[in-house]
Amino acid sequence: MQEITPDDILKYCTKNLDGVVLVSSWGERGIYYNPNNKLKRGVYVLTVKEKDGENDKSSNLDRQNRYRVNLGVPKDIFVEMFEHIPKRPSKGGIVDMDYDFTRTDEIMPHPIYAWMSWICVLNPSRNTFEELKPLILEAYTYAKKKYEKKQKKF
Repeated sequence: MQEITPDDILKYCTKNLDGVVLVSSWGERGIYYNPNNKLKRGVYVLTVKEKDGENDKSSNLDRQNRYRVNLGVPKDIFVEMFEHIPKRPSKGGIVDMDYDFTRTDEIMPHPIYAWMSWICVLNPSRNTFEELKPLILEAYTYAKKKYEKKQKKF
C-alpha cells in the first residue's frame, strides 16, 4: 500500500474545504480558513510539521521521512477522545499525558498544544487518514466559528 504524504493531506484539504488557504511559515505548512483572504492570516484548521522546532522536539521529527499532522478540535470532542484537557506545559515542555509522542500512525493529543484541544498523528496510514477525515471536518467547522467571531470584531 502506498504511503500517504504531507502533500496528499494538504491537497485533500484545499480540494475539499471551501475558503481555505495554504500558508508556509515557521517550518511548517498550514491550512487556514480565510475566505477571500479577509484576515491577515485567517484561522488554523490543520498544520503539517516536518521538522523539529526550537520548542517542539517531542515527536523527534528530524528522523528520516517523519511528519506530524496537527489539528484543533472542539474541547468536547477532545475530552470524548482523551478524557480530559491537560494543563499547559512549561516552555519547551510537553503535556502531562501518557502517550509516546514519537509513535507513528496513532491519533493522539498534541504533545504541546493539547491544552488548546489540539490533536495529532505522525505519518498516518491510509486507514488512519480515513479516521482523521471527520476530525479534519470538525477542525474546519471549529475554525469557521472562530473566524466568524474574529470578523465580528472588525
